[in-house]
Amino acid sequence: MTVLVTFDLFSALIDSRTGASRVLGEIAAVRGWPIGGEQLYDEWDRRNKASQRDEAEWIPFAEHCTRALAATCADLGLSGGAPQDAATLLESVGNWPLWPDVAAELPTLARRYRLGVLSNVDDDVFARTRVAALVADDDVLTSERLQAYKPHPDIYRRAREWAGGELLHVAASARDVRGATEAGIDVIRVRRPGHRLDPAVPAPAHEVADLAELRDVLAVSPGSPS
Repeated sequence: MTVLVTFDLFSALIDSRTGASRVLGEIAAVRGWPIGGEQLYDEWDRRNKASQRDEAEWIPFAEHCTRALAATCADLGLSGGAPQDAATLLESVGNWPLWPDVAAELPTLARRYRLGVLSNVDDDVFARTRVAALVADDDVLTSERLQAYKPHPDIYRRAREWAGGELLHVAASARDVRGATEAGIDVIRVRRPGHRLDPAVPAPAHEVADLAELRDVLAVSPGSPS
């Protein structure tokens, strides 16, 4: 059976903090908000992740983003139009940069392995990213398709069922590593700037500096995809 190797979108493949911070900084400047783009991103991202974690029923990723931006503005005393600003943010994802190794290494990996994406995102948002041209659509496992959000175990288990029972997940963020591990999914962590492991969770069997090193690990690891 061919193992499906999935990648997290907004930490393992895309430098989302850099891309989103730039756009949020532009929004803040237009609105006259006394806050920088990176700080605004951190405030919004924290609330966005909490919304995904705490909402009992599945709702679109775009709705989580809008709610999180509205809550950020309310908490920080910023006046503005959250729906419009959230839409501007999500429309910009096509300009969010890939990590430097991704454009060259992901197609190289795809020639040998079955690759996919496992992401807390809507299908239309994913389609606008620079990753969309690098992976087969059949194995793009979005929260919209699986009707669950990380770090809930359901999204990882449903991804494994989609894969036919064999799944290996490549993650960078602490919550993704933890969620996959607790769901019983094999994880390889790629180290990306700004992401650290949760000390309460056992480290994955493998950590790599980039996708070139991932290629080497996959080639020699017992039980690696073929």
